[in-house]
Amino acid sequence: MMPRPLRAMVAATALVMLVSGCTGAPAPSNTESGIPAGFESIYEQQVFWNPCNDGFDCTTVSAPVDWSDPESDRIQLAVVRQESTNTTKGSLLTNPGGPGGSGFDFVSFGYAVTPAAKADYDVIGWDPRGVGRSTRVTCFTDQKDTEEILYGTFDDPYESSGWLDESAARDQRFADACSANSGELLAHMDTVSTARDMDLIRAVLASDKLNYVGYSWGTYLGTVYAQLFPQNVGVMVLDGAYDPSLSGFELSQQRMVGFDLAFRSYMQACLDAEGCPFTGDIAEALGQATDLIATADDSALVNTDGRVLDTATLATGISNSLYYQSYWDGLTKLFTAFIARDPAPAFEAADNYNGRFADGSYGNGLEVTVSVACLDYNFAADQVATRDRLAQIDAAAPIIGTFIARDDFAVVDIACRNWPVSSATLPTTWDAATPPIVVVGTTRDPATPYVWSQALVKQLSNAVLVTRDGDGHTGYNKGNTCVDSTVDAYLLDGVVPASDPNC
Repeated sequence: MMPRPLRAMVAATALVMLVSGCTGAPAPSNTESGIPAGFESIYEQQVFWNPCNDGFDCTTVSAPVDWSDPESDRIQLAVVRQESTNTTKGSLLTNPGGPGGSGFDFVSFGYAVTPAAKADYDVIGWDPRGVGRSTRVTCFTDQKDTEEILYGTFDDPYESSGWLDESAARDQRFADACSANSGELLAHMDTVSTARDMDLIRAVLASDKLNYVGYSWGTYLGTVYAQLFPQNVGVMVLDGAYDPSLSGFELSQQRMVGFDLAFRSYMQACLDAEGCPFTGDIAEALGQATDLIATADDSALVNTDGRVLDTATLATGISNSLYYQSYWDGLTKLFTAFIARDPAPAFEAADNYNGRFADGSYGNGLEVTVSVACLDYNFAADQVATRDRLAQIDAAAPIIGTFIARDDFAVVDIACRNWPVSSATLPTTWDAATPPIVVVGTTRDPATPYVWSQALVKQLSNAVLVTRDGDGHTGYNKGNTCVDSTVDAYLLDGVVPASDPNC
């Protein structure tokens, strides 16, 4: 699944990721202009910027629903710009991850890049197709139905046959609602379609090359773009990379292992600090934590709003708290409160992860995540396969990954089994000739394990790895001077690291 906190702006995004529907073969390009044949007029559209959000400019770009059909209906992409304060080096497109993260908010809230990069580039964010301010993918129209998917409890124990039956019925209702309420867009939520939207935005901005910084799932988006449009790649930074060679299940399983690794790091810091609710050595403390989480289903603690805390929701809150080291004190408070039978901190953390607003409403991150995942990847054919995959996750990530997967991997694996549109065709090789690409990997990243960044560098034709030795999700613009100076030297001056600086 995908990292979701960047989708919650910015904690990133996540359930697994990718698939598409009825997309067909991409249109051939006009070799002189590079424009896909038949899409000349949409590439040549003019946009007009209007002041918005106190110091930013906003516009809307029209894109085809179906990039294989020039006559298909149009969708609208919401785009925001923060103009440079110096003489501009051009536009720098950014994506925070998800899928489902709002690039519009990412730029508007100031998270996208360092002050040095903002000074020299016009920083561009957009809500990808299906997301937020752009033409949205819609499933449930009643927020209570969305809440049931994210927080509902079950009559049968997790990973039992009865639970799988309950989940299948619930997720079928979700899939049916997506089909009924999203129209043709649902079949074209795949990553290839969004990468083609990126090239359209590049052209509309009158940029010969696409300069891009992508985080988390945004790295996969950049990787696909580089394979489709290698001749249009300018400077590209992929931070918290996905390994594009992995299946949806492999990505999910390795993410759960990443959360276990990050939790181990948190636990050692907790034991070294005052007020830690766990005791003994690291092995004993981790065992205590796992045993404690497992009590949530029987405890059935009720929040002030009536929601009941179970192991999956508790684990979602814990996973949110592992995205950034600055959240660790809050995680200790979460455990302390849970021991005192107070579920409120756990729900607060889970709500941040799930994009739940204070009034109880939701964005459409869940809809986007599942829609993209079901188009980009292949999932289990039946409940036996889902159960087997969960057992493999349990074995690989027995500390907390086993619990996180219940509201993460399982939702996507079950929902995508009977998804109403067909999977998309994505690239299978990633070695198109491009200018140098910088890949940033963090050694104890919970959501995009460091090994993925290492693997991506080997698959790209021209890439260099920048390692951040540390905790938390992604590494650029997170306070590490070594990473920031290395990436900024590349973005601003074209200086490609001769070797990994090992920050």
